[in-house]
Amino acid sequence: MEKIDTKQAFKHLYLPSAKAVVKVVVPPLNFLMADGAGDPNTSPDYQAVVEALFSTAYAIKFMVKKGPAALDYGIMPLEGLWWADDMTAFSVEAKSDWKWTMMIMQPVPVTQEMVDAALELGKKKGLAAISRLRFETFDEGLCVQTLHVGPFSTEGPTVARVHDFIDAHDRRRGKHHEIYLSDIRKADPAKWKTVIRQPLEEI
Repeated sequence: MEKIDTKQAFKHLYLPSAKAVVKVVVPPLNFLMADGAGDPNTSPDYQAVVEALFSTAYAIKFMVKKGPAALDYGIMPLEGLWWADDMTAFSVEAKSDWKWTMMIMQPVPVTQEMVDAALELGKKKGLAAISRLRFETFDEGLCVQTLHVGPFSTEGPTVARVHDFIDAHDRRRGKHHEIYLSDIRKADPAKWKTVIRQPLEEI
């Protein structure tokens, strides 16, 4: 059985260095997505969305593996788009004001039909947030990113480095984007790895 490593195939997007802030062009990619609002540390809504996303992603992986494609792959990491109504006042500390879209990238073999079938399975399991999931192409385009190593509470200076890099020559656009490479249930917070990404508009 063939196995693909999507994270390695998109190494420049999902495995960046922490030593530098760099520009990248993110192509259109397909995601399972769900929206919400509020502090992810305290919101039951957030936990329900994450549970539904991973359950559905694993159901789809099984379909691809057992289907005609006979293809195996690793589940991609959880990602989050974060914003506030006033992005000029967006702060990584003011979590209760956040709005978010949580998402998991899906490899090319995944189709809308597979997603629909997996969502039906999720409904049978009684997953609270399953009806909020959607399958959508996200075209992020030109961005700046770097890797943050450490707990989420220390992200501030890393986010500032990304913003300063953009603000020196260009203009920020879109939503603050984070990719969670570590399993925070098991890893030492000091070693958590998070991609910090921000779309930009060249001026």
